[in-house]
Amino acid sequence: MDHAARPFLNVDFSPLTRPEALAAVVARSENLAPFVYVATPNVAHIVMLHEDLAARKPLYAAAWLRLNDSRILELLAKASGLALPVTAGSDLTADLFEAAIRPETPLTVIGGDQTLIEALKRRYGLQTIYWHAPPLGLINNPEALAEAAAFIAAHPAPFVFICVGSPQQEMLAKAAAERGDAVGVGLCVGASLEFLVGRIRRAPSWMQAARLEWLHRLLSEPRRLARRYLIEGPKILAIWGRWRQEAA
Repeated sequence: MDHAARPFLNVDFSPLTRPEALAAVVARSENLAPFVYVATPNVAHIVMLHEDLAARKPLYAAAWLRLNDSRILELLAKASGLALPVTAGSDLTADLFEAAIRPETPLTVIGGDQTLIEALKRRYGLQTIYWHAPPLGLINNPEALAEAAAFIAAHPAPFVFICVGSPQQEMLAKAAAERGDAVGVGLCVGASLEFLVGRIRRAPSWMQAARLEWLHRLLSEPRRLARRYLIEGPKILAIWGRWRQEAA
């Protein structure tokens, strides 16, 4: 299969299917190779990217893989003549825990809380989780960002789950990669660990297939997510329209 980058909406997407992405990440994690990271842009991320292109485009450009985390983006890409398979960060995270992470596998987690870490340990029998909880406002705190990147370097693990929201997680992953002394694969996967332990429920499979996972999340957390899905999200149509004109 052709894995050449798919330029779409100012991101060079890695068009890997879910099994292909799992295989690539597992292979890269072996022998604690130098640190690289996986970005998983969705509609919200693309909207934020286009509102601050100069600052945010390098965060995706520096990623080792850029996986499409949105069925809406898949649909828009298809309408543009591009095949862009969906490999959601939450699905990739679940696949790693089921297929590659063993009780003895050390993990590093950036973000979350003690309850989340304990839930992961109980569910998977994990023996070693290196956990760091950076302060809020990481995006405007270079000292805290550097501290978190240093934590990643000081705690070698094949998988580093970076769960502090976008663009903070991509900023941190890029900072860790630029240090030159970190190892493993960083996964910028937002709330994926919370889905995994059941703290947040994912949409039923039929809603995912119908591209309605956003509606499930909106109904689950309307106060927190109303602006994201009802005001910010629809901006993707104008962004797509401009991109098509420029690409013509």
